[in-house]
Amino acid sequence: MVAFAPRPPDGLPTPGRFTHLHPDDGACLMESAALLAGGRFTDSPPGTHPALAALARVVNDSVGDATRHALWPLAAELADARPADRAYASLLVGSVVDAARVLRPASRRLARHGRACRRLSEKLAHVPAGGLPGRAADLVWWRGPGRRHLEHALRVLCAAPDADLRLARLLREAVAEARDRAAGDGVARGGRVPAAGESHCNR
Repeated sequence: MVAFAPRPPDGLPTPGRFTHLHPDDGACLMESAALLAGGRFTDSPPGTHPALAALARVVNDSVGDATRHALWPLAAELADARPADRAYASLLVGSVVDAARVLRPASRRLARHGRACRRLSEKLAHVPAGGLPGRAADLVWWRGPGRRHLEHALRVLCAAPDADLRLARLLREAVAEARDRAAGDGVARGGRVPAAGESHCNR
């Protein structure tokens, strides 16, 4: 996969790490998604769910150049990947935590985070989207414990010997799930984001 990584189409910036001031300097995966969506140059385009965008930014900044180039086709899908159901963020974060637990199965912290995500996603599974109180509650969770759970799990995954493979697979599956949920009003693949780390590993 990495050896035959495609090149970005003419007119798109060169894939790079971190944020950029201008497309002439390159673009991270989310900045490319913003350009493809026709919006302003930003790494937080409105068409991408904030939790998914956070995952994509970390993956973009953590993998090697070859893997980053191989992931660039995801930019077009990320440009339109914002499920409306309230359970999505906790499902996504929970899947990343599950992937990290494959590497550290004895971690009580990861186990605790995983349980918290599952409880919240079950609670919100049948709650309709919309309404200011619900949006405010979701924002508080995402900017607080949700983001902390995601960041801790990603640090574990980034330290793995095969981090590029795990992170790339995790992001691909997360993007596919987000688009499925957005198209199906929150019902996709059994209502859960698959954990990319659910494969065998040596650690």
